[in-house]
Amino acid sequence: MKETISLKELFQILKKRLLLIIIITAIFTAITGIVSYFFITPIYQSSTQILVNQAKGKNEAYSSTELQTNLQLISTYNVIIKSPAILDKVIKKENLEMTSGELNKLISVSNEQGSQVVNITVQHENPQSSRNIANAIATTFQNEIKSIMNVNNVSILTKAELGSLIKPNLMFNMTLALVVGLMISVGIAFLLEYLDKTIKKDKDIEEQLGLPVLGAINTINMVSNTKKRGSKINISETRGDSIGS
Repeated sequence: MKETISLKELFQILKKRLLLIIIITAIFTAITGIVSYFFITPIYQSSTQILVNQAKGKNEAYSSTELQTNLQLISTYNVIIKSPAILDKVIKKENLEMTSGELNKLISVSNEQGSQVVNITVQHENPQSSRNIANAIATTFQNEIKSIMNVNNVSILTKAELGSLIKPNLMFNMTLALVVGLMISVGIAFLLEYLDKTIKKDKDIEEQLGLPVLGAINTINMVSNTKKRGSKINISETRGDSIGS
């Protein structure tokens, strides 16, 4: 026979296992918070912006050809920024104990489509280092591009500030752990209920033992108080037990 369960029974199961659900969810959330705060290395991010644009006098106007040339150069500049020709000088300038390849992995260079502004982003374990490296890359590139490309069309638009924490995201991790812990704990609650084969209702006798229920015997607790004018009987509790044959 196909077994069904009502919405009321679902809520009763959750209510019965509520303490278990709360404990498991709390453990998941607490462990994730502890690991995120104490064991995961924090990563800070800092960004600077450079502008690719040839300097002009007051009476000189920009032509569409020059703008197009600057835009085409940006793709080349993005590669040069992350090249050893720039990064080796940054490492020497900042006294970094890493290779240009290792520094390259900490840097990302990007620009919006059709924009002459290039964003240089650095991620590092130290907030001051992320700022200093980003600024060092921008100034080094500005100075070196003059000899590399024989042009002078790079200026620093925005200097990098003290790096901000981006990893780990403590609140996000704990919220995710809370949701996962809640799902797992609810699943465990239903699993325990499914594995519980004790007989609780008269229909359990029919389903598990295959015996029909013929009737119910009421258990009555009687308290007899004898007084001078007679006796008084109080029924304090009634419980029905199902008996099968």
